[in-house]
Amino acid sequence: MAVNFIEELRWRGMLHDAMPGTEEYLMEQMRAAYVGFDPTADSLHIGNLVPIMLLAHYQRAGHKPFALVGGATGMIGDPSGKSAERNLLDEKTLRHNQEAIKSQLAQFLDFESNTANAAVLVNNYDWMKDFSFLDFIRDVGKHITVNYMMAKDSVKNRISSESSDGMSFTEFTYQLVQGYDFLHLYREHECTLQMGGSDQWGNITTGTELIRRIGGGKGYALTCPLITKSDGSKFGKSEGGNVWLDAKRTSPYKFYQYWLNTSDEDAEKYIKIFTFLTKEEIESLVAAHAEAPHQRILQKKLAEEITIMVHSQQDLDNAIKASNILFGKSTSEDLKGLDEATFLDIFEGVPQAETSKDLINDGLDIIGALAEHTGFLKSNGEARRALKENSISVNKEKVKEGYSITSNDLINDQFVLLQRGKKNYFVIRVV
Repeated sequence: MAVNFIEELRWRGMLHDAMPGTEEYLMEQMRAAYVGFDPTADSLHIGNLVPIMLLAHYQRAGHKPFALVGGATGMIGDPSGKSAERNLLDEKTLRHNQEAIKSQLAQFLDFESNTANAAVLVNNYDWMKDFSFLDFIRDVGKHITVNYMMAKDSVKNRISSESSDGMSFTEFTYQLVQGYDFLHLYREHECTLQMGGSDQWGNITTGTELIRRIGGGKGYALTCPLITKSDGSKFGKSEGGNVWLDAKRTSPYKFYQYWLNTSDEDAEKYIKIFTFLTKEEIESLVAAHAEAPHQRILQKKLAEEITIMVHSQQDLDNAIKASNILFGKSTSEDLKGLDEATFLDIFEGVPQAETSKDLINDGLDIIGALAEHTGFLKSNGEARRALKENSISVNKEKVKEGYSITSNDLINDQFVLLQRGKKNYFVIRVV
């Protein structure tokens, strides 16, 4: 193999641990490896991006990636890093989630080509659904001791935690089921490497143990670090919860903003992990950023690259346009070009008032719009003073006393944006 996959991970800060001999093994020829994804939602989130990038780099290095959707394990729940059991899903929901996840993975992985290293999506429900409990404990369970399973950190931490109610037998057996996945893929697809987050090391090595004891072969394990933020807050979370890859759950604008608001320290780390930029390109960007940190060169490049990868160039262009509306110079035409979802995202949390369509059709006097009909300003007198100071804008354009808001001012046929000074916004919603 011409590309050293392990070396690529190393300089990007994406390698936490690997079994001895993994690097040499991967340099010999094309190898198959897999990463598991939890199908309990019909979208992945940015917490899944590291394992996705692992698979993408793996394929780019000439190897064959398998993405495993855990339909069976999704029905159980993985104890690693969790303090409570997860909700269990029915088969129809799991299949829907699987298809949605595949379309997201296809943004990063090539499933379609005829090459030997085309990506493959598998679902462990397909081989676990007909496996009886008696067969499983006879054929798999007898090869792993309870002592071995109890020694795993994910089990020890859960049982000893004061905030936990203990651990069900269902979850205790999770590592056996995940281990069997590795054995199955080893047998059926010559898959010899499993990758995942560092919290998965125990589950992955149970798989290598099953391959050794039952399959008579050798499996390899590789983990990446769990991503943290320099301020100690949780990576992948915003005020509204998870940052999803699905545009319906997290709009491209909010997605773009999440990366744009990254700290300098994190941006330097993330641009290596979440983009395919070369080492030279990244070093050049880091140097340029150090010269002029206020221009946020790293954050902008990171946000651009990852928004295009997850969404599209058009979504990026719209996100930048939306950002300029809040933070740069923009016109009423720019505002009117926004779709409703993006408009509401941009002005989320901005005070609103409703007014009737009839009032707008007749022409709403600016003083009434600022005070009596909305309460944006306390009184007509304050409204007049603000207009005299030239500090009032309608849809980003300055207006004077005597101006009337009409249907021509409507954004998306339902909104008008009022503004006093640079930072005080108010939305009129026309119903």
